[in-house]
Amino acid sequence: MNLDADPMTLTDAECDWLNDVLARAPGTRSLEWVDGYFCALIAGPELVSLAEAAQELLGDDTVLESQDEARTLLSLLARHWNVIAAQLEASLDGRSVYLPLLYEDEAGVTRGNDWAKGFLHGAQARPGSWDALFEDENEAGAVLPMMILAHEHDAAPELRPPPLTTEKREDVLMHMAAGLARAYRYFEPARRQPLRAAGPVQRSAPKVGRNEPCPCGSGRKFKHCCAAAPH
Repeated sequence: MNLDADPMTLTDAECDWLNDVLARAPGTRSLEWVDGYFCALIAGPELVSLAEAAQELLGDDTVLESQDEARTLLSLLARHWNVIAAQLEASLDGRSVYLPLLYEDEAGVTRGNDWAKGFLHGAQARPGSWDALFEDENEAGAVLPMMILAHEHDAAPELRPPPLTTEKREDVLMHMAAGLARAYRYFEPARRQPLRAAGPVQRSAPKVGRNEPCPCGSGRKFKHCCAAAPH
């Protein structure tokens, strides 16, 4: 089973509509970016709600035309979130494989850069929570394809990977899908841990509001500083 086999999968028209609305959100993110972002949040070790993800994605400045548009937006995002969650859950015993939602560019090439950037942004939603995987000598390779594509055109030359041939890019994209399944499997025990907790999970530090001064000391609002920084 793959994404196309799920009856809840977004139609092409719904994907186009979502891309149009997302273009009005801060950062002008694509649905491909959102797919990578959602995948990381769902696959990670700490439970993140769709409501929290949507707030981070849309921020406080996204202008929606009506209540109906807002309801449709949240309904479509929820459907896509649930498709990802269901297929990743089924991947644990081989019943499913989740194929990242990737778009072709003007030249007809599927690049995957936006998806990888969204994924790494999602992996930073709970700072430090992915460290165990990144530092695991046997499993860190799961996120290597995401790192390669996210930094392919990095402003810092030392972070860029060697140029990718067409064949190499296809190989990286294939391993990116496999790496997502590996990451989901790796963090499965951690995701189940809160369900066994005796009491509520306590924050170790206060949450910074998006309109509050950024804790980095820049003097700017958090949403316009570290919260908006690319990962």
